[in-house]
Amino acid sequence: MLFKTVNKLIILVCITCFVMADINVYTHRHYDSDKILFKRFTDITGIKVNVIKGSADQLIQRLKSEGKNSPADILLTVDAGRLVKAKELGLLQSVSSTKLLKNVPEIMRDNENQWFGLSVRARVIVYAKDKVKENELSTYEDLADPKWKGRIVVRSSNNIYNQSLMASLIESNGSENALKWAKAIRNNMARKPRGNDRDQARAVASGVADLAIINTYYLGLLANSSDKNDRKVAKKLKVFFPNQNGRGTHINVSGGAVTASSKNKGEAIRFLEFLTENENQKIFSESNYEYPLDYWNTKAKVHKKWGKFKGDSIHLSILGNNNADAVKIFDLAGWE
Repeated sequence: MLFKTVNKLIILVCITCFVMADINVYTHRHYDSDKILFKRFTDITGIKVNVIKGSADQLIQRLKSEGKNSPADILLTVDAGRLVKAKELGLLQSVSSTKLLKNVPEIMRDNENQWFGLSVRARVIVYAKDKVKENELSTYEDLADPKWKGRIVVRSSNNIYNQSLMASLIESNGSENALKWAKAIRNNMARKPRGNDRDQARAVASGVADLAIINTYYLGLLANSSDKNDRKVAKKLKVFFPNQNGRGTHINVSGGAVTASSKNKGEAIRFLEFLTENENQKIFSESNYEYPLDYWNTKAKVHKKWGKFKGDSIHLSILGNNNADAVKIFDLAGWE
């Protein structure tokens, strides 16, 4: 009897060992690529992914309000600036993972291992093929030239993508020059800022302006849209990577982190590791047209069409560190 009882206990313990915990993912991302990846992760590991969506600011505020009682295991959001903010608020925790250190370039992860880049975005110039010649373009700084007056569209200054671009300009050129640039861009705008990056591309295609500053993956989404009008927009535009003879084009990441409140840290780390594996990086590229972490080796058709480029090599935490100064400069410049 004692032997049978011991055997039953051993069996129960072993079964318990193989029961995987769910993970709760707070995510600002809203892409089909993520649905594919989450399902693939569950199919491979048996770990269910519970998705809680919201805007980046809402999710950060929710984590802050919930504190140590938050059910969240993972925070997924776009832009290093937001990841830095979450870290500064004490919402994340450091993790130890040889795989993450290997798969994520040093400039794309927190120096205390509290957040990690998962996909790369390049903020570029897109221009109307029939209005602008490629040899007229060179740098972000050149867009301040009066020759572009009334020819530029770009979204508002409260957008984190623009704030991070400004943060990189502050780092490269100093605050005084960054302010001069912001004032000049404002004067060169074809209209007041409005809409998202796709709206800027549509404005160029419709003749409202000759060029726009957008993230590349938005053009990928337009080019592969089910809407034929969006596909027409993409055909009228071409990508230009600024600052190739200098520091390189501004890049940013969509990234993830294990929350400070996570009750399933092991599973959460495994989830982040999974998203950085080569076969899964391809899904970011082929489904959402973002660049993989090793963007210089991308095999995606849309990326090959745009061509290879050199990215800025500054550590992306700087984008968060300079965010407050970027916001002040936009305000001083009157950039709406």
